[in-house]
Amino acid sequence: MDLLEVLRTTGAVRQFRPDPIPDDVVHRILDVARFAPSGGNRQAWRVVVIQDRATRRALRDLYLPPWYEYLAIREAGLVPWAPVTDLAAEAEASGRAGEVAARGGDTSGGFAEHFDEVPVLLAVFADLGALAAVDRGFDRYTFAGGASIYPFVWNILLAARAEDLAGVVTTMPVRAEEAVKELLGAPDHLALAAVVALGRPQRQPRRLTRQPVEAFARLDRLDGAPFAP
Repeated sequence: MDLLEVLRTTGAVRQFRPDPIPDDVVHRILDVARFAPSGGNRQAWRVVVIQDRATRRALRDLYLPPWYEYLAIREAGLVPWAPVTDLAAEAEASGRAGEVAARGGDTSGGFAEHFDEVPVLLAVFADLGALAAVDRGFDRYTFAGGASIYPFVWNILLAARAEDLAGVVTTMPVRAEEAVKELLGAPDHLALAAVVALGRPQRQPRRLTRQPVEAFARLDRLDGAPFAP
């Protein structure tokens, strides 16, 4: 598969065929993904391959409350949990999460409600003692430490494409991090970065919609001319 084609067509997939994915396939995916770059080559990621049915159901139950809260905030026209937002409006919207739940969520194919049925669930943790978080202590929201974790997460999706699989990176369980850590036996120095859901897609994306380069790239300064060839 051509690399550029893979980069242009690897989108988020939440609807999967029920086919089980053999352990050796999942192992190959992780074996490729581990070559992602990380600060100091410390490879601070830790992965839990979740197969136990009771654990999967418990994770789904932890996933649903923040998912309905997410939908309620989005319905209010806000970006859910954006670092810069109208906190009062967000809190008011969050209070309507129960109404969203009563309606059964939205039209995403029941991904959240059937989260436990996804063929492959990988919980990715970050070792906080191994991240060079250069923006630690800043007054603003900090995220630089993720540069040593999320390339690995993205590599999982790319490696899955080579196995004719697809998936999505979801950070929704992070809203219930402490409960997820207890469920999966994660010690205090680990932080939940994401859960990756994988499987054989019902439909593989072929054309993704993104802004053109000129919409986000500027020459020399952020108020400079759009960068174009």
